[in-house]
Amino acid sequence: GVMIQSKMALKPDGLFLGALFGGDSLQELRIACTVAEQEREGGISARVSPLAQVRDGGNLLGRAGFNIPSVDTCKYNMAYPSALELVCHLRKMGEGNAVHARRLFLSKDAALATAAAYQALFYDEEAGGVTATFQIVYITGWKPDPSQRG
Repeated sequence: GVMIQSKMALKPDGLFLGALFGGDSLQELRIACTVAEQEREGGISARVSPLAQVRDGGNLLGRAGFNIPSVDTCKYNMAYPSALELVCHLRKMGEGNAVHARRLFLSKDAALATAAAYQALFYDEEAGGVTATFQIVYITGWKPDPSQRG
């Protein structure tokens, strides 16, 4: 996979640095989608792609053969004027739902209900908008080299 190819591209004792969205990202959006879709459509579909858990970062490094693996996380809480601006931001970042077994379209009614649920549940007056949590999982590992001890 990509991790093994990344390791092969490094010089011996080369450092791999990576960052990816963690599983606690966009928890507010997941909740609002679930509430609205259940109410409007009588069921739910995965609207946010599954994201990596912290343990997944270490497992990826280990399976690819990196030495001295390290995983760390940070959470960032961002404020947006509304859920619609959040979705626009996600789209501009190239983030979309990669789940194949899902309903392809969200009805306009369910989309508006999601935005309303998001506003009602996660509006933060102090922040001046709705909040969105982004968890970033940072992973590092070293390409094996005889100079490494351990």
